[in-house]
Amino acid sequence: MDLNLSQTFQTLWQSTSIVAGGAAQWKDWVMVLVGLILLYLGIFKKIEPLLIIPIGFGAVLSNLPVAGGYFLSLDYAQAVGGIHEIVSPKVPLLGDILYFGVKNEIYPILIFIGIGAMTDFAPLIAQPSSFLLGAAAQFGVYAALLIAVALGFNLKEAASIGIIGGADGPTAIYLAVKLAPHLLGPIAVAAYTYMSLVPVIQPPIMRWMVTEKEAKVHMHELRPVSKVERILFPIIVTVITSVFIPAATPLIGAIMFGNLIREVPETKRLSDTAANELINIVTIFQALAVGASMKAATFLTVRTLMIVVLGVLAFAFATFGGLVLGKIMHRITGGRVNPLIGSAGVSAVPMSARVSQTVAQSYDPHNFILMHAMGPNVAGVIGTAVAAGFFIAVLGH
Repeated sequence: MDLNLSQTFQTLWQSTSIVAGGAAQWKDWVMVLVGLILLYLGIFKKIEPLLIIPIGFGAVLSNLPVAGGYFLSLDYAQAVGGIHEIVSPKVPLLGDILYFGVKNEIYPILIFIGIGAMTDFAPLIAQPSSFLLGAAAQFGVYAALLIAVALGFNLKEAASIGIIGGADGPTAIYLAVKLAPHLLGPIAVAAYTYMSLVPVIQPPIMRWMVTEKEAKVHMHELRPVSKVERILFPIIVTVITSVFIPAATPLIGAIMFGNLIREVPETKRLSDTAANELINIVTIFQALAVGASMKAATFLTVRTLMIVVLGVLAFAFATFGGLVLGKIMHRITGGRVNPLIGSAGVSAVPMSARVSQTVAQSYDPHNFILMHAMGPNVAGVIGTAVAAGFFIAVLGH
């Protein structure tokens, strides 16, 4: 009896991370620390808590030495060398099941349905020129792509990094899975982190580029948008997109379907579910899975640091592109357009539009440009999805 008890404790001791993991697992502990830092940022610094907290916890779960092998199979993490397989990759684990939705682009599509159900396209419909501002903000995507190529990334990797400039987490994940799945972790973390840092990154660029006189421009009230226009808009956009950029149809179609059920009174129950229960559940699954993919072998590299820096540049260039076109439109219209709405062309809805409003009111407390900024803001969502479709069509072979 004593011998069996002794053997039991010895077996248990040998299975612990202290013994089975060994000193070779120091990189795993570093990634556990990274996960804990993400949890700190989400919980105490309020940086995208709905996303950063599950991403951080997923990183902790999958990187705990030995224990992580019971959460995620190594073939899903694409880890190489130096990691012991605790269970057979042929047996689906919880992390594997969650990651299936990421690997097969299920979660971003479902999230886009929820985003569509929460989005009001009326400001864009009332002011179609906002499409141009949303397109101009994609300058950051292509600028970062070129810089990434110059730094040694291949085209598929560079495109996946560049899309961070669109400030759209689901689109960044969707494209990374298609073109550069080994970079999914750092791209997702960078995209969501910079989305939350919009109020920090954008204002200095806005104040540098826009004069006080331009920032004080009051814009005329937008025209009312009829119910028929609201219903026809998602249908028309879906059809046009599918004709000219078929690869963008899954993302555009999802957001437009979500918007359609929002605008049709008879589908209010579907819209409420998509905008609440569905998007919340899928966000949990996606964020946990993305965090779990942040394995030490693929995350602790110089390239990861480069992606973080390129993400900032992509976002800055996107803001710059939108503001440049905003200033051009200000000149063309004889001063009727406030250039600050151009910075809202990145698709961090509605945060970037609110930043435009905040900066405008810092010059004139009686200036209200929020609804005008919402046009470029939702146009940016469409523009980023179209850019992702373009990359998939050109590079996804």
